[in-house]
Amino acid sequence: MRLTRGAVLARAKAAALDGVRRLNCWGSHLTDISICRDLPNVEVISFSVNGISDLEPLNQCQNLSELYLRKNNIGSLNELFYLKNLPRLRVLWLAENPCCGPDPHRYRMTVLRNLPGLQKLDNQAVTEEELSQALLDGEEITAPPARRSVGNGCPESAEPSAAESTTETESELLNFGLEETNKIREQLGMKPVPRDKFSSFSPRATDCSRKKRNNVLNAILLLTKELDAEGLEIVQQTVGRRLQAFRKKELQEE
Repeated sequence: MRLTRGAVLARAKAAALDGVRRLNCWGSHLTDISICRDLPNVEVISFSVNGISDLEPLNQCQNLSELYLRKNNIGSLNELFYLKNLPRLRVLWLAENPCCGPDPHRYRMTVLRNLPGLQKLDNQAVTEEELSQALLDGEEITAPPARRSVGNGCPESAEPSAAESTTETESELLNFGLEETNKIREQLGMKPVPRDKFSSFSPRATDCSRKKRNNVLNAILLLTKELDAEGLEIVQQTVGRRLQAFRKKELQEE
């Protein structure tokens, strides 16, 4: 799926592309982010849980400081070539992509060698010792990744099928344990879910409306992981107002 101009403006609540500062497209089945070439002032981008494989469009985002790309389809660390000239990039989350490979040390060292300005990688602070070690253990990337071509001369797409993408996202949303759910509910100022009631949050429910509610709830709980303290406070205030409205309605009905 291609990220469109209209979707960007709607998500960012902006009137024009050059006015976009923050863009959150988590779990949107995206594979084409070409529109990012027209976002010169964007500072924070969240593209986690999508099907993105090409980072070239981000090369134009010179004001980008935070980039979240967890769980995409990035197959080669050579894609870092497109991020090397982003002077303000300080936070990168790239974990759970094919490019991470089986050797976490080599992966982290290679990222830090090519992006030494990072302060946090995969939600872990970068140390001076790591930056020094990266010069020895990391692989320097000097060229963009080679794009394979198919018979019509167009680059071959490495994106998963719609069915695969949907299955993975639904699994991500529904695979939530009681302990983790209650931990996040506590952060939001909500009461914990009793163990005997937790089954109502599981995908085993057969009622369609309940399934929809559970999916929405789990999606919200997952998204809170990417919020900072200020964002969580906003969520907490919004939830509080919503609960007050419900309680007021219940009292009126009584």
